[in-house]
Amino acid sequence: MTAGFFVTGTDTDVGKTWATIALMRGLQGQALQVVGMKPVAAGCVLQDGQLKNADALLMQANASIDLDYAMINPYAFEPAVSPHLACGEVVVELPVLIDRFKQLQQWADLVVVEGAGGWYSPLSAEFDNADLAQALALPVILVVGVRLGCINHARLTLNAIQQANLSCVGWVAVQIDPLMQGFEANLVYLQQQLDVPLLAILPHIQTPDFEYLSQQFNQETLKKLI
Repeated sequence: MTAGFFVTGTDTDVGKTWATIALMRGLQGQALQVVGMKPVAAGCVLQDGQLKNADALLMQANASIDLDYAMINPYAFEPAVSPHLACGEVVVELPVLIDRFKQLQQWADLVVVEGAGGWYSPLSAEFDNADLAQALALPVILVVGVRLGCINHARLTLNAIQQANLSCVGWVAVQIDPLMQGFEANLVYLQQQLDVPLLAILPHIQTPDFEYLSQQFNQETLKKLI
């Protein structure tokens, strides 16, 4: 069984977190203990004396087991800017993230790691999502926010993942704009151009329904991933 997955996106705000949690819930449907990890997060707010990120809190709430927040999100920063700026004087250490991942591995069957932004978005002044994914050596799942420009972004990102000698095991389409013209035609074209399987199409919904979204993943397809 794989140790988990690294979820990346074609850009920021493409639905990575909802896709990540839907994937977690879908994998839990395979009778597996599944937890999420948000290694570095910006745009955090102070709660109970601790900086916390809304996406990481959702991952914490949907994990198979109760986890301390800091286990899920080791580096949390308040400024809502790129992590390499949000961290300020704090040094984000790659070995710390690797160690935290290994701890989560001991408690769960699978760890789903969600990156921040796109594949080459920086997580610190020293390394980016691509570096972290390579260090963890996890199979990658690409989330494509289907909107104007996504075809170029999706193909470039998949190429970058493969050039990093990592396995991209599939992609998830997220319907960001319910009124987008040519949505279905773009899906067909992306399926022709991306040489990895389409794992799920997540429709546009106003409020998160992760049980519903998890059902968009075919259980037989998920079995093949693990």
